[in-house]
Amino acid sequence: MRARYPDTEGYIERDGVRIFYEVFGEGEQTILLLPTWSLFHSRVWKFQVPYLARHFRVITFDGRGNGRSSRPEEPEAYVDYEFAADALAVMDATTTPKAAIVALSRGARWATVLAAEYPERVTAAVIIAPALPISNAPMGHKTYPFDQELPTDEGWAKYNAFYWRKDYPGFVDFFLREMFTEPHSTKQIEDGIGWGLETTGETLVATQTGRRNHTNADALPELLGRIHCPVLVIHGDDDHITPHAWGAKLAEMTHGALVTIGGGGHAAPMRDPVQVNLLINDFVRPTVPRACTWMRGRYRNKRALYISSPIGLGHAQRDVAIATELRKLHPDLQIDWLAQDPVTRVLAASGERIHPASALLANESSHIESESAEHDLHCFQALRRMDEILVANYMLFHDVVSETPYDLVICDEAWEVDYFLHENPEEKRTAYAWLTDFVGYLPMPDGGQHETFLTTDYNAEMIEHIDRYPRVRDRAIFIGAADDIVPDCFGRDLPAIRDWTATHYDFSGDYITGFDPREFSDREALRQELGYRPDERVCIVTVGGSGVGQHLLRRVIAAFPEARRRIPNLHMIVVTGPRIAPESLPTAAGLDVRPYVYQLYRHLAACDLAIVQGGLTTCMELTANKRPFLYFPLRHHFEQNFHVRHRLNRYGAGRCMDYETATSESIASTIVEELGQTVRYRDVETDGAARAAARIAELI
Repeated sequence: MRARYPDTEGYIERDGVRIFYEVFGEGEQTILLLPTWSLFHSRVWKFQVPYLARHFRVITFDGRGNGRSSRPEEPEAYVDYEFAADALAVMDATTTPKAAIVALSRGARWATVLAAEYPERVTAAVIIAPALPISNAPMGHKTYPFDQELPTDEGWAKYNAFYWRKDYPGFVDFFLREMFTEPHSTKQIEDGIGWGLETTGETLVATQTGRRNHTNADALPELLGRIHCPVLVIHGDDDHITPHAWGAKLAEMTHGALVTIGGGGHAAPMRDPVQVNLLINDFVRPTVPRACTWMRGRYRNKRALYISSPIGLGHAQRDVAIATELRKLHPDLQIDWLAQDPVTRVLAASGERIHPASALLANESSHIESESAEHDLHCFQALRRMDEILVANYMLFHDVVSETPYDLVICDEAWEVDYFLHENPEEKRTAYAWLTDFVGYLPMPDGGQHETFLTTDYNAEMIEHIDRYPRVRDRAIFIGAADDIVPDCFGRDLPAIRDWTATHYDFSGDYITGFDPREFSDREALRQELGYRPDERVCIVTVGGSGVGQHLLRRVIAAFPEARRRIPNLHMIVVTGPRIAPESLPTAAGLDVRPYVYQLYRHLAACDLAIVQGGLTTCMELTANKRPFLYFPLRHHFEQNFHVRHRLNRYGAGRCMDYETATSESIASTIVEELGQTVRYRDVETDGAARAAARIAELI
């Protein structure tokens, strides 16, 4: 799922070649993100578009040879001037008199043509890792003849027309690994390989042949000398594709500015998106003074920005509890919430102040739903594929904290903020507290060695972040106790999760439910208050705030007639949540289907049995209230299958069910067995929110 979709899209056609374009935003200034080599299409700019489109009008187009554009066969179709002419045609089709242009790698060639030959159309140029041979600097690797069959295909011998025709996927894999010299670039490499395989080796041979036959390197100095618009060059000093010296020379010859990314490879927009986004924004945005008020520190009210993850409603409940305790310690504290649906529904019901920028967040819940199948969510891979959304939401967070001087930022599993603050530690502006209820990605058994490698790599990067920049997290609080942490290892040659977490986190005690179960000790009075009859057996079925649980709801509903035949006074209440339409589910006598139940935890405390997914919050609410429940962890959801299940086993709580093997008949039988059972769970402490708030309050 994309973080932002285009406002308009279309095609232009030149000499029988169709070029597909997209337009985002409505800013007064336009930024044209040029295509790079035909190995990629315009999705190479996926981390830039959402952020820039909030400040500018943004245009992208698929360069000829990839994406939704044509793939002409003749090499002459891929010369620099053809790409530049495509850009002009797209500008004309989108009524764009002029624009700032941004180019990556080979896109520097068409950017140079545009800026030199059409200066009235180009207001500024940002050029990243330019593939312009304007320096005598060596390539940094051995070069081979391109159009001769070679006796080897090792290393850079793969950059060869015969090899591309023989094993194009092998070349794409090699080239992408050379592009990303930075450690922990597995997702960027995967993206690049996927985009590269959308074209063919024969097409790529044509692009290279056309460039070699029609590019006159001796003419470049004269062309560059005619560029008079402002120029910014960005180049990594560990670029294995184009030497850093080329970028430095380009900046010199155009009287431009050079920004070097130390330790950076060839694709900074993909690997260092925060810095690239900010550099583009600051370079292109006009510096017009605006009226403002700066408040001296002693006169400022205390303000905190609280970010609550939308993946599960439980975060909102515990975060409101922590915020309530924080206000007891700092009565003058104003808390703004940066959150999205369905979390905002809980916050609004609690009277919390939701920051207006929340409406601009890219929707994480929709992405999770798009990644799910029948009771199946590969949580780790879904998070990896959410990278575009995470970058977009971090950039929104950056804008919010840049505009308002907060005293404190609290993040409850706002992974994007934690990750990019460690990647860009200079962007930390205020005290920062981090909350989570699990630590460590764990591979699913059927993921094989590759998934084990990926989870280990992600864990290693997180550990490196904390070790290198411990100052980023002023407080790290694990929502739970040390024994709630799985007794596993982060991966080969990495520490044990429990030992490492104990060193780097404080603990809230037990899970924070947001209520005191002692309030519900008189269950009969609670049931009467909630409108349940003394003689009915109440079973509540709930799957949280996403639409992932629809299949489980249907299977449980299918079991209801048999369960009610055996227990005639059975009353089943199915809570669909905000993203599943109640009318889409079957109905029956004794079955109520509701989209939302206010203070659902109170109804769970009153029920005789609950049936839920493996989400931690709901399971721990039931555990705290000592209610019997069945839980069905989503397939491939590492958190539910490992972290949550370990915690519930420690409390002796719940009965784990396997969705794959559970039939409507077996579910009905289990309902009959478990309904009204007396349970002997461990007690859940009730002071977790106060403990967490006390540690966070020290930062204000």
